[in-house]
Amino acid sequence: MWWLLIACPALAGVMTRDALVERYPVPYIVGEKDAATPVWPIFQQDATENRLIGYVFESIDLAPIPGFSGVPVNLLIAIDTKGSFLDVRVLSQHEPVFLDGLGEGPLTSFVSQYKSLSLKQNIRIVTGGNGVRNVSGDTVHLDGVSKATASVRIINQTILSSALKVARKKLGFAEGRDPELIARIRPDVSESHTIKALIDTGLIKHVVLSNADIEKKFSGSNGSGLDADAVAHPKDAFIDLYLAYVSVPSIGRNLLHESAWNKLKDRLEPGDQAILVMSKGRYSIIGDDFIRGTAPDRIALKQDQLPIEMRDLNLDLALKEDQGAGLGMESIAVFRIISQAGLDPSRPLDFVLPVTRYKGIVYPEKISRDFIFSFSLPARFYTVPEGDNKSWGGIWHDRWGEIAILVIGLAILSLALALQKRLVAQQRRFAIFRNIYLLFTLFFIGWYAQGQLSIVNFTSVLQALIAGRSLGFFLYDPMTVTLSVFVCISLVIWGRGTFCGWLCPFGALQEFTAKIGKLLKIPQIRLKPKTDQRLKGIKYLVLAGVLVSTFFAPDLTDKLVEVEPFKTAITLNFVRSWPFVAYALGLLVASMFVYKFFCRFLCPYGAGLALLGRFRILDWIPRRKECGTPCQTCRYQCAYQAITPDGKVHYDECFQCMECVVIYASDERCAPLMLEKKRARIIPIQDEPI
Repeated sequence: MWWLLIACPALAGVMTRDALVERYPVPYIVGEKDAATPVWPIFQQDATENRLIGYVFESIDLAPIPGFSGVPVNLLIAIDTKGSFLDVRVLSQHEPVFLDGLGEGPLTSFVSQYKSLSLKQNIRIVTGGNGVRNVSGDTVHLDGVSKATASVRIINQTILSSALKVARKKLGFAEGRDPELIARIRPDVSESHTIKALIDTGLIKHVVLSNADIEKKFSGSNGSGLDADAVAHPKDAFIDLYLAYVSVPSIGRNLLHESAWNKLKDRLEPGDQAILVMSKGRYSIIGDDFIRGTAPDRIALKQDQLPIEMRDLNLDLALKEDQGAGLGMESIAVFRIISQAGLDPSRPLDFVLPVTRYKGIVYPEKISRDFIFSFSLPARFYTVPEGDNKSWGGIWHDRWGEIAILVIGLAILSLALALQKRLVAQQRRFAIFRNIYLLFTLFFIGWYAQGQLSIVNFTSVLQALIAGRSLGFFLYDPMTVTLSVFVCISLVIWGRGTFCGWLCPFGALQEFTAKIGKLLKIPQIRLKPKTDQRLKGIKYLVLAGVLVSTFFAPDLTDKLVEVEPFKTAITLNFVRSWPFVAYALGLLVASMFVYKFFCRFLCPYGAGLALLGRFRILDWIPRRKECGTPCQTCRYQCAYQAITPDGKVHYDECFQCMECVVIYASDERCAPLMLEKKRARIIPIQDEPI
């Protein structure tokens, strides 16, 4: 039933029509939520009719872009029928800088700047503007938040991406095309070209603007004749510009050195695109005041008359030898367009080169002219969707490689556990397999693929069901869904130990930390059985507190789930405010003294799995009649203290490390087998004849 629920359409928002009516009272009227697009129409009462003035929606329904904490910010956004912002408010956010440091005040002030701005304007973020936005024609500079640069940029992209989707679907922007039905670059097409051939065939866009071209554009305006060099040398190049759709393999691999191509791929998320801009001449795309990592002022990108944000990747990429092209570039920069921006590779890209002149000294007049040139990617380099390709489906498609690796890893683990007799036949072979698999769990599942399951998976389900919402938002995270399916199956077969002992990245990190502790000869603390049992009960109390809070104090839930260090250690790689880092490191240090301290005593997710794991169908750990009476070897060797004095295994606390199974199979460690082996070696002494 749970998996049927998450197969429903993804509606992760929290707002209801009644809640919106409170926010938008008379003379406004909130209509019914659209069945196809998660938006509410907003009407205004006039004398004779109710006039449509815009739409209100939640950003998490349309552009769930993960924030710096790994969790999307949810914003309530209202736009009018012309694509201008009526309102932007924060509904929920998990950004560490706004939770633990600056507070939500600066964030509230930041999003308030969007009111009355248009989606047709280029909106850029700057810092140090003292809270004043700078509007100049089609370009708007919003004042960012110091010490929260990354977070506000993500929030800006969330606002623009979600609002553009609504504008395309409901307001007819971009001819009303569905922004989720966009073409995708074909990674399997790889052609070989020289750089000169790329230019000659138009795969690299080459634009040359002379001084005369620039002067002609300003002719008849107050900007005419202000550039003395342009007037004196009309034939000289003002800018010699090359543009390359460098994320396309047939362009990028032929233009860049192999190491540079690999470096670029590492910086791009699935669905992201990259544009390489190279220039020489009097005018450079990269000005002296350009700040690396930001959106450029001297070039802009539009598609279907709508601005698409490009942001500098701050990469120094080495080109291949010119091979006769004679580029000799003076400035090179690569700009990324994130997947949520909705860039369609099958549609023309319109690049805008704004050139500005100033007349006067004290209060100079600003005169700007735009130079526009287009680039179209040949159809052989992309695929156009034939049917419905909603965003979560695209994410699964883009991450098919990671999903395949995970599925293969899970299949290997399943086979190993099913054939455990062969696996544990040799102690050294088993130890090597386990260590390699834990490294796979930590580095691939955890740090790379961000597949750390946690108590948040439980609370998000509860919160969605309480609010009557679908669980489809899980489908935006293929790794979580795939792992969750496997964990549900493994719970029925083996119990909680499969996840906690093999697939939890933080658990793997603790296990390696414990190994380091032993190498450093740190004394290992083995608790008394009664003390151990009492401490193990704490995690069930933590679980109860977290789950109860989801019903009665949802705001408290966000704080209680921080008992898990998973976000700090795995999701954020310890890049977080010091109290969280200190807490996570403290737990790792504790595991050097008390084996897997957090997992055994505090983990609410493990407690939940332990309860669900009681419905398993197998008691998969073999036992002999001598186990517990009199043999106590396995009990003393079990670092989790999951074996009772009578030899029974407490599966709720078993992490499936299989150490006891290795002992059971070894005639050098298992006391009953050792005794049998010893008896077999005794040769009966026969009486000699007299």
